[in-house]
Amino acid sequence: MEDLNKILTFEVKKELADRYFGFRKIIEEDTNDYQKKIIASTLDLERKIGFSLVCLYILLREEGLVNQFSTLTGVDSSLFFDPYVNQSPTIRRQVLHRCRIHGFTRKRRFLNLFFDSYRNLEHHIEEYRHQLVELMADHDTIKEEIDIFYKKNDISGIMLFLRGIDGTTPGSAGGMEGALDSGRGLRMEEKMRVKPPTPVEKLLPVLPPLPAFDSIQKKLKELALTAFTKQPDFDPRTP
Repeated sequence: MEDLNKILTFEVKKELADRYFGFRKIIEEDTNDYQKKIIASTLDLERKIGFSLVCLYILLREEGLVNQFSTLTGVDSSLFFDPYVNQSPTIRRQVLHRCRIHGFTRKRRFLNLFFDSYRNLEHHIEEYRHQLVELMADHDTIKEEIDIFYKKNDISGIMLFLRGIDGTTPGSAGGMEGALDSGRGLRMEEKMRVKPPTPVEKLLPVLPPLPAFDSIQKKLKELALTAFTKQPDFDPRTP
């Protein structure tokens, strides 16, 4: 009879463990995918949006014009703006060498680069915003999975049940009783709990959509021409 009880106890524990860890593995895999997407969006933010913004800031150069650009477009001027970068000939040269520069005159090259950078920024921000929407949906899915997980896996109930079949119910002298007295049971219960990942909006900036180029082309040109006239010796081709 004792052997039969041990077999039954083992089977019950195995079934509980399979159900618990099977569901938990699904949540952990989805969480890992979510975190990988967060990393990818972070890299896109820096390499695409950041680069386009830095290029625009270099062309504008003066902080006052950068602030005007921020007011016109709704882009937070603190995003990737560094006055040191704008004043460093070496960094300016390195950034502009990565840009496609075209035009027969210095003025046309300046305007073309400014407009191209804005169009690139508009496109990259639109892509980035779609990524955030998908990440928010992924986070909601994981939260729902965790809610279902807890409905099917009452952690406190499972712990009490396991203590009961191990002979550690209140008043018993089972092998786990000392551990419970020391708080190990509570710590184990806490480790078994599943927590949702950090929401994407707390990890990455939520950017507003950029005004369409055609809708503010005239104002962008005025701003670019102001920046151009303040840099009479500057040529994007030979910064």
